[in-house]
Amino acid sequence: MADVAERAGVSPSTVSRTLRGLPTVSPEVRARVEQAARELNFAVSRQAASLVTGKTGVVAVLVPTLNSWFMGSALSSLGPLLRAAGRELNVYVIPDMTERIAFFERLPARRNADALLVFGFDLTTEETARLDDLGMPVIYVSQHAEGRPSVYVDDVAGALKATRHLLNLGHRRIAFAPTTGATGFSFSSRERLLGYQQALTEAGIPLDDELVVTMAADDTRGLITGIGQLLSLREPPTALFAEQDELAVAVIHTLRRTGIQVPDRMSVIGFDDHQVAQWFDLSTVAQSPTDMGRLAGELALRLIDDTAADHTRHIILPTQLIPRATTAPRATPQPDEGTAETLP
Repeated sequence: MADVAERAGVSPSTVSRTLRGLPTVSPEVRARVEQAARELNFAVSRQAASLVTGKTGVVAVLVPTLNSWFMGSALSSLGPLLRAAGRELNVYVIPDMTERIAFFERLPARRNADALLVFGFDLTTEETARLDDLGMPVIYVSQHAEGRPSVYVDDVAGALKATRHLLNLGHRRIAFAPTTGATGFSFSSRERLLGYQQALTEAGIPLDDELVVTMAADDTRGLITGIGQLLSLREPPTALFAEQDELAVAVIHTLRRTGIQVPDRMSVIGFDDHQVAQWFDLSTVAQSPTDMGRLAGELALRLIDDTAADHTRHIILPTQLIPRATTAPRATPQPDEGTAETLP
């Protein structure tokens, strides 16, 4: 740093302020320092800096998978935000129980990060306690954690909107399809089921467990079996609310293969506003994982820099109903579809 200061004609403290991104340096001086650092191939040693500041300059993220539209969108906004603040992003992926056990035994984020963002995990009491003992801010993302900082979407309100939309179109037999294999997102799954049930209850429609069928977008046989289960009911549904857009699209594809047109015979709505929803003109409830990642990052930075900040703050993001071409008013039943006709 002294070499950079000598070449740039400034003090070492000015070099330090410049390379830490502080705003107390003029643009002209910043340019000189950065040019000198490039010419000398100088890079800040975070390990050395942490000995002085007690901070690593790293924010860690704990995720169950990277093979997810939600995770990709959230991290795509989180990464640039942290870089602009002069911090690095470290991602821990624990896709199975073996990796999970190892992580909570070793807690590699300890002393290697200033904050930890936990995306969509159903943690045990023991695991939560382990994270509480890390001695750093732990922010829970896409889930509500009582008494701890959390950033999540209002899944109940979103599911209410989706179900009410179908009710307002005249549908009374509405199925709900939760997903299987959506690692780490059971909080959202439970909340969306609750919103679906609340909408039916407020409309005076009795809950029917036979209308709740778990499916997976990547399980063709399971999809066929689940849809067959719904269609074989004495009173089949005229509409279906799928927990995720990818599942909704897979359901539509399967229905059309069986000769059931969407939305003529069955309306289908999803949740997410994934790109696939736009391509298939799918009615859905939109959430923004990009906003969620950004807000979680901003909250982490605030908690790192301000020890007096509220460590129990919850940021709840809204949802928005996006009606498209896969939902329509319930068709009037024809005589051969269950309505008796009196002959003269």
